[in-house]
Amino acid sequence: MLKKISTNKAPGAIGPYSQAIVCGDMVYTSGQIAINPETGNVDAQGIVAQTEQIMKNLGAVLEEAGTSFENAVKTTCFLYDMNDFSAFNEVYGKYFTSKPARSCVAVKTLPKNVLVEVEVIAKIG
Repeated sequence: MLKKISTNKAPGAIGPYSQAIVCGDMVYTSGQIAINPETGNVDAQGIVAQTEQIMKNLGAVLEEAGTSFENAVKTTCFLYDMNDFSAFNEVYGKYFTSKPARSCVAVKTLPKNVLVEVEVIAKIG
């Protein structure tokens, strides 16, 4: 059975998808971008501030699903510019201390012209 995850502590979906889906004892998040859930806007400027906002959003979604960053199994990270890789890693490393498997790729554009997007697969419990 699939369970849709939704919290107002993270931005609502801007398309036909859920913030996350729980399947068994795993949660699969949709990619999070730096939308401030209180304003609905991308208020954060620069890779560091945008990554911090994304981590707040992901933390809220993971919490709603009954898990946390510590239980992350795999992340996929999308960067607009690989020159931001080091600065992104500094913020990312503060949250994903368990060092889950990860893919990180450069992309041509992201929704709302943000600099980064991150999705997570995590174990619940």
